[in-house]
Amino acid sequence: MELRVLNYFLAVAREQSIVKAAESLHLSQPTLSTQIKSMEEELGKQLLIRNTKGSRKVTLTEEGLLLRKRAEKILSLVEKTEKEISFSDSVIVGDVYIGTGETESIRFLAKAAKKLQETSPGIHCHISSGNAACVTERLDKGLIDFGIIFGPPDSSRYQSLKIPQRTVWGVLLRKDDPLAKKETLTPRDLKKKPLILSQQGLPGGLAQWMRCRTSELNIVATYNLIYNSSLLVEEGLGYAIGLSGIINTSGNSPLCFRPLNPPVKTEMNLIWKKYQVFSRPARKYLDVLDEYLGSPLPEN
Repeated sequence: MELRVLNYFLAVAREQSIVKAAESLHLSQPTLSTQIKSMEEELGKQLLIRNTKGSRKVTLTEEGLLLRKRAEKILSLVEKTEKEISFSDSVIVGDVYIGTGETESIRFLAKAAKKLQETSPGIHCHISSGNAACVTERLDKGLIDFGIIFGPPDSSRYQSLKIPQRTVWGVLLRKDDPLAKKETLTPRDLKKKPLILSQQGLPGGLAQWMRCRTSELNIVATYNLIYNSSLLVEEGLGYAIGLSGIINTSGNSPLCFRPLNPPVKTEMNLIWKKYQVFSRPARKYLDVLDEYLGSPLPEN
Protein backbone atom coordinates (compact mmCIF):
# COMPACT_ATOMS: atom_id res chain seq x y z
CA MET A 1 0.00 0.00 0.00
CA GLU A 2 1.51 3.33 -1.06
CA LEU A 3 1.61 6.38 1.19
CA ARG A 4 0.36 8.46 -1.73
CA VAL A 5 -2.81 6.38 -1.94
CA LEU A 6 -3.29 6.59 1.82
CA ASN A 7 -3.31 10.37 1.41
CA TYR A 8 -5.90 10.00 -1.34
CA PHE A 9 -8.08 7.85 0.90
CA LEU A 10 -7.86 10.33 3.80
CA ALA A 11 -8.90 13.15 1.47
CA VAL A 12 -12.00 11.20 0.47
CA ALA A 13 -12.76 10.40 4.13
CA ARG A 14 -12.35 14.07 5.04
CA GLU A 15 -14.46 15.44 2.19
CA GLN A 16 -17.00 12.58 2.27
CA SER A 17 -16.98 12.89 -1.50
CA ILE A 18 -14.76 11.50 -4.24
CA VAL A 19 -15.54 14.51 -6.44
CA LYS A 20 -14.58 17.07 -3.79
CA ALA A 21 -11.52 15.06 -2.78
CA ALA A 22 -10.38 14.89 -6.40
CA GLU A 23 -10.68 18.69 -6.65
CA SER A 24 -8.62 19.21 -3.48
CA LEU A 25 -5.96 16.78 -4.74
CA HIS A 26 -5.97 18.23 -8.28
CA LEU A 27 -6.83 14.84 -9.74
CA SER A 28 -9.57 13.77 -12.09
CA GLN A 29 -12.50 12.01 -10.48
CA PRO A 30 -12.02 8.77 -12.53
CA THR A 31 -8.32 8.65 -11.54
CA LEU A 32 -9.12 8.98 -7.83
CA SER A 33 -11.96 6.43 -8.06
CA THR A 34 -9.60 3.96 -9.72
CA GLN A 35 -6.97 4.44 -6.99
CA ILE A 36 -9.50 3.87 -4.20
CA LYS A 37 -10.95 0.84 -5.97
CA SER A 38 -7.46 -0.64 -6.38
CA MET A 39 -6.84 -0.13 -2.65
CA GLU A 40 -10.09 -1.97 -1.84
CA GLU A 41 -9.10 -4.83 -4.12
CA GLU A 42 -5.63 -5.00 -2.56
CA LEU A 43 -7.11 -5.20 0.94
CA GLY A 44 -9.99 -7.41 -0.07
CA LYS A 45 -12.42 -5.15 1.80
CA GLN A 46 -14.92 -2.46 0.87
CA LEU A 47 -13.83 0.85 2.37
CA LEU A 48 -16.49 3.22 1.06
CA ILE A 49 -20.25 3.05 0.63
CA ARG A 50 -21.14 4.92 -2.57
CA ASN A 51 -24.60 6.47 -2.57
CA THR A 52 -26.58 5.18 -5.54
CA LYS A 53 -29.50 7.63 -5.23
CA GLY A 54 -27.94 10.64 -6.87
CA SER A 55 -25.98 11.99 -3.91
CA ARG A 56 -22.22 12.26 -4.35
CA LYS A 57 -21.62 11.73 -0.63
CA VAL A 58 -19.78 8.61 0.48
CA THR A 59 -19.54 7.04 3.93
CA LEU A 60 -16.88 4.80 5.43
CA THR A 61 -17.48 1.16 6.20
CA GLU A 62 -16.26 -0.31 9.49
CA GLU A 63 -13.02 -1.31 7.73
CA GLY A 64 -12.78 2.19 6.23
CA LEU A 65 -13.05 3.77 9.68
CA LEU A 66 -10.25 1.52 10.94
CA LEU A 67 -8.03 2.37 7.97
CA ARG A 68 -8.67 6.10 8.47
CA LYS A 69 -7.55 5.86 12.10
CA ARG A 70 -4.41 3.90 11.22
CA ALA A 71 -3.59 6.00 8.14
CA GLU A 72 -3.65 9.24 10.14
CA LYS A 73 -1.14 7.78 12.60
CA ILE A 74 1.07 6.32 9.84
CA LEU A 75 1.27 9.55 7.86
CA SER A 76 1.85 11.61 11.01
CA LEU A 77 4.78 9.36 11.93
CA VAL A 78 6.18 9.54 8.37
CA GLU A 79 6.01 13.35 8.41
CA LYS A 80 7.72 13.45 11.81
CA THR A 81 10.50 11.12 10.58
CA GLU A 82 11.08 13.10 7.39
CA LYS A 83 11.50 16.32 9.36
CA GLU A 84 13.97 14.73 11.76
CA ILE A 85 16.14 13.35 8.94
CA SER A 86 16.13 16.43 6.72
CA PHE A 87 17.47 18.99 9.21
CA SER A 88 21.05 20.23 8.96
CA ASP A 89 23.69 18.88 11.36
CA SER A 90 24.89 22.41 12.18
CA VAL A 91 21.64 23.63 13.73
CA ILE A 92 19.20 21.69 15.86
CA VAL A 93 15.76 22.33 14.43
CA GLY A 94 12.67 20.20 14.82
CA ASP A 95 9.85 19.08 17.06
CA VAL A 96 9.48 17.40 20.43
CA TYR A 97 6.22 15.61 21.17
CA ILE A 98 4.99 15.12 24.74
CA GLY A 99 1.84 13.43 26.00
CA THR A 100 0.42 14.14 29.44
CA GLY A 101 -2.69 14.18 31.55
CA GLU A 102 -4.01 17.37 33.06
CA THR A 103 -1.56 18.22 35.81
CA GLU A 104 0.24 21.20 37.29
CA SER A 105 3.47 19.46 36.28
CA ILE A 106 2.95 21.10 32.88
CA ARG A 107 4.71 24.06 34.51
CA PHE A 108 7.77 21.85 34.81
CA LEU A 109 7.65 21.16 31.07
CA ALA A 110 7.09 24.82 30.33
CA LYS A 111 10.15 25.92 32.32
CA ALA A 112 12.34 23.36 30.55
CA ALA A 113 10.91 24.39 27.15
CA LYS A 114 11.62 28.04 27.89
CA LYS A 115 15.21 27.20 28.79
CA LEU A 116 15.52 25.17 25.60
CA GLN A 117 14.27 28.11 23.51
CA GLU A 118 17.12 30.29 24.79
CA THR A 119 19.75 28.08 23.12
CA SER A 120 17.75 26.29 20.42
CA PRO A 121 14.92 28.53 19.16
CA GLY A 122 14.32 26.19 16.22
CA ILE A 123 12.99 23.41 18.50
CA HIS A 124 9.25 23.43 19.07
CA CYS A 125 7.36 21.47 21.73
CA HIS A 126 3.95 19.93 21.05
CA ILE A 127 1.90 18.81 24.04
CA SER A 128 -1.15 16.56 23.73
CA SER A 129 -3.52 15.71 26.58
CA GLY A 130 -4.84 12.29 27.52
CA ASN A 131 -5.03 9.79 30.33
CA ALA A 132 -2.22 7.34 31.16
CA ALA A 133 -3.50 4.67 28.75
CA CYS A 134 -3.61 7.17 25.88
CA VAL A 135 -0.13 8.53 26.70
CA THR A 136 1.54 5.11 26.87
CA GLU A 137 -0.23 3.93 23.70
CA ARG A 138 1.03 6.93 21.73
CA LEU A 139 4.50 6.50 23.24
CA ASP A 140 4.64 2.81 22.31
CA LYS A 141 3.61 3.63 18.73
CA GLY A 142 6.31 6.27 18.37
CA LEU A 143 3.87 9.16 17.99
CA ILE A 144 5.33 11.05 20.96
CA ASP A 145 8.83 11.24 22.42
CA PHE A 146 7.95 11.58 26.11
CA GLY A 147 4.99 11.08 28.39
CA ILE A 148 4.07 12.21 31.88
CA ILE A 149 2.25 9.67 34.05
CA PHE A 150 1.09 9.43 37.65
CA GLY A 151 2.98 7.02 39.87
CA PRO A 152 5.96 4.77 39.13
CA PRO A 153 6.40 3.55 35.53
CA ASP A 154 6.85 0.00 34.28
CA SER A 155 10.66 -0.21 34.45
CA SER A 156 10.72 -3.16 32.05
CA ARG A 157 9.32 -0.93 29.27
CA TYR A 158 10.29 2.65 30.11
CA GLN A 159 13.09 4.85 31.35
CA SER A 160 12.03 7.74 33.53
CA LEU A 161 12.85 10.94 35.38
CA LYS A 162 10.95 11.76 38.55
CA ILE A 163 9.43 15.23 38.48
CA PRO A 164 10.42 17.07 41.69
CA GLN A 165 6.93 17.77 42.95
CA ARG A 166 4.05 15.67 44.27
CA THR A 167 0.51 16.46 43.26
CA VAL A 168 -2.19 16.65 45.92
CA TRP A 169 -5.57 14.97 45.53
CA GLY A 170 -8.70 16.70 46.70
CA VAL A 171 -12.29 17.64 45.97
CA LEU A 172 -13.59 20.18 43.48
CA LEU A 173 -16.87 21.60 44.77
CA ARG A 174 -19.07 24.67 44.61
CA LYS A 175 -18.16 27.63 46.81
CA ASP A 176 -21.74 27.84 48.04
CA ASP A 177 -21.63 24.24 49.31
CA PRO A 178 -21.51 23.84 53.14
CA LEU A 179 -18.39 21.65 52.81
CA ALA A 180 -16.54 24.58 51.21
CA LYS A 181 -16.24 26.12 54.69
CA LYS A 182 -13.82 23.33 55.67
CA GLU A 183 -10.08 23.50 54.90
CA THR A 184 -9.83 19.77 54.18
CA LEU A 185 -12.35 17.00 53.58
CA THR A 186 -12.43 13.63 55.32
CA PRO A 187 -14.01 10.29 54.36
CA ARG A 188 -16.85 11.10 56.74
CA ASP A 189 -17.54 14.38 54.88
CA LEU A 190 -17.90 12.56 51.56
CA LYS A 191 -19.85 9.55 52.78
CA LYS A 192 -22.97 9.05 50.62
CA LYS A 193 -22.17 12.23 48.67
CA PRO A 194 -22.56 12.05 44.84
CA LEU A 195 -19.01 11.60 43.57
CA ILE A 196 -17.44 12.31 40.16
CA LEU A 197 -14.28 10.23 39.83
CA SER A 198 -11.21 10.41 37.64
CA GLN A 199 -10.85 7.39 35.36
CA GLN A 200 -7.18 7.24 36.39
CA GLY A 201 -8.27 6.62 39.95
CA LEU A 202 -7.05 7.68 43.36
CA PRO A 203 -3.77 5.95 44.36
CA GLY A 204 -4.76 2.92 46.41
CA GLY A 205 -8.39 3.44 45.49
CA LEU A 206 -11.04 5.80 46.80
CA ALA A 207 -12.88 3.01 48.62
CA GLN A 208 -9.71 2.16 50.52
CA TRP A 209 -9.20 5.82 51.46
CA MET A 210 -12.83 6.08 52.61
CA ARG A 211 -12.58 2.70 54.40
CA CYS A 212 -15.61 1.25 52.72
CA ARG A 213 -16.56 -1.12 49.92
CA THR A 214 -16.63 0.15 46.35
CA SER A 215 -20.31 -0.78 46.17
CA GLU A 216 -20.98 1.70 48.98
CA LEU A 217 -19.64 4.67 46.98
CA ASN A 218 -22.22 6.93 45.37
CA ILE A 219 -20.51 7.36 41.99
CA VAL A 220 -22.66 9.49 39.69
CA ALA A 221 -20.11 10.09 36.90
CA THR A 222 -16.49 9.57 35.81
CA TYR A 223 -14.23 11.79 33.74
CA ASN A 224 -11.09 11.69 31.65
CA LEU A 225 -10.12 15.38 31.70
CA ILE A 226 -10.94 17.42 34.80
CA TYR A 227 -12.21 20.48 32.92
CA ASN A 228 -15.24 18.42 31.89
CA SER A 229 -15.80 17.37 35.50
CA SER A 230 -15.67 21.02 36.62
CA LEU A 231 -18.71 21.74 34.44
CA LEU A 232 -20.57 18.86 36.06
CA VAL A 233 -19.71 20.25 39.49
CA GLU A 234 -20.86 23.73 38.48
CA GLU A 235 -24.23 22.28 37.50
CA GLY A 236 -24.56 20.65 40.92
CA LEU A 237 -24.18 17.02 39.80
CA GLY A 238 -21.71 16.14 42.53
CA TYR A 239 -18.20 16.41 43.97
CA ALA A 240 -15.23 15.77 41.67
CA ILE A 241 -12.23 13.92 43.11
CA GLY A 242 -9.11 15.13 41.30
CA LEU A 243 -5.72 16.80 41.38
CA SER A 244 -4.94 20.27 42.64
CA GLY A 245 -3.79 23.24 40.60
CA ILE A 246 -5.54 22.38 37.32
CA ILE A 247 -8.84 24.26 37.53
CA ASN A 248 -8.59 27.96 38.35
CA THR A 249 -10.81 28.47 41.41
CA SER A 250 -9.82 32.07 42.14
CA GLY A 251 -11.76 35.26 41.55
CA ASN A 252 -15.28 34.85 40.22
CA SER A 253 -15.06 31.09 39.79
CA PRO A 254 -18.04 29.35 41.43
CA LEU A 255 -15.76 26.47 42.43
CA CYS A 256 -13.17 25.78 45.11
CA PHE A 257 -10.72 22.96 45.84
CA ARG A 258 -10.27 21.24 49.20
CA PRO A 259 -7.49 18.67 49.85
CA LEU A 260 -8.28 15.23 51.18
CA ASN A 261 -7.60 14.44 54.84
CA PRO A 262 -5.77 12.14 55.44
CA PRO A 263 -3.76 13.56 52.52
CA VAL A 264 -3.12 11.68 49.28
CA LYS A 265 -0.23 12.70 47.06
CA THR A 266 0.95 11.34 43.72
CA GLU A 267 4.43 11.39 42.24
CA MET A 268 4.81 12.30 38.58
CA ASN A 269 7.30 10.75 36.17
CA LEU A 270 8.52 11.73 32.72
CA ILE A 271 8.88 8.50 30.75
CA TRP A 272 10.22 7.37 27.38
CA LYS A 273 10.62 3.99 25.71
CA LYS A 274 13.53 1.84 26.78
CA TYR A 275 16.34 1.74 24.19
CA GLN A 276 14.64 4.58 22.32
CA VAL A 277 16.64 6.27 19.56
CA PHE A 278 15.92 9.98 19.98
CA SER A 279 15.78 12.64 17.31
CA ARG A 280 18.30 15.43 17.90
CA PRO A 281 15.62 17.85 19.21
CA ALA A 282 14.28 15.21 21.63
CA ARG A 283 17.81 14.40 22.82
CA LYS A 284 18.48 18.11 23.37
CA TYR A 285 15.24 18.47 25.32
CA LEU A 286 16.18 15.52 27.54
CA ASP A 287 19.60 17.07 28.17
CA VAL A 288 17.91 20.30 29.26
CA LEU A 289 15.65 18.35 31.62
CA ASP A 290 18.71 16.60 33.05
CA GLU A 291 20.41 19.94 33.67
CA TYR A 292 17.19 21.45 35.02
CA LEU A 293 16.72 18.61 37.51
CA GLY A 294 20.40 18.48 38.44
CA SER A 295 20.41 14.68 38.43
CA PRO A 296 22.07 12.17 36.06
CA LEU A 297 19.96 10.53 33.40
CA PRO A 298 19.24 6.83 33.91
CA GLU A 299 21.15 4.36 31.77
CA ASN A 300 19.26 2.30 29.18
